Amino acid sequence: MKNLILIAAPAAGKGTLSEMLMDKFNYTHISTGDILREVSHEDTELGRKIADILKTGSLVTDEIVFELLEKRLKEPDTLNGYILDGFPRTLKQAEMYDDLLKKINRDLGIVVIINTPYETLKKRIVGRVLCKDCGSIYNTLTGVNTPKVENVCDKCGGTLYKRTDDNEESFAKRYNEYMEHTNPLIDYYKNKGNLFYINGENKEQMLEEIEALLHD
Repeated sequence: MKNLILIAAPAAGKGTLSEMLMDKFNYTHISTGDILREVSHEDTELGRKIADILKTGSLVTDEIVFELLEKRLKEPDTLNGYILDGFPRTLKQAEMYDDLLKKINRDLGIVVIINTPYETLKKRIVGRVLCKDCGSIYNTLTGVNTPKVENVCDKCGGTLYKRTDDNEESFAKRYNEYMEHTNPLIDYYKNKGNLFYINGENKEQMLEEIEALLHD
């Protein structure tokens, strides 16, 4: 299968699409954030260094990230195809990733932008509520997965709550940051001819469109 880079704004459905592709095509899901958190728990010099960086909220250097990513991509479960989730984030990282692929003799595959209208994304974030007990997620604004009883979890009867950062102001800031960092990547991959858009309005359509790209 073709390797994938998924790029998406907050709440665009990247996690949902990744899960569907993993279930249907046995893709390996790779998140550099997950890799860093995993290594940070190791009792090694590098693990302790990353743990200290993460505790302060600082960014891990690209050199460390790519050292770990190279090691991960050499593992056999990536040979069938992998999803690179939310990475690269900058133009410099995209160029470093190209160099890494040449070094380990791997194909870039395709870069997929999940294209979702701003208002849809805002409703998904601002309307999101979660169960304090079982963690189930609902939405009060989208008309999809609305709790049957206000503030009560359908599954366990627990109380629903809203995260403090699930508001219009926080979402607008996160969205603008996403656009600022993503636009150079869009131009970079568009020039390579590897960039494709899919509609993120509903998960069934997302899966249909990306399947068509994978089998093209």
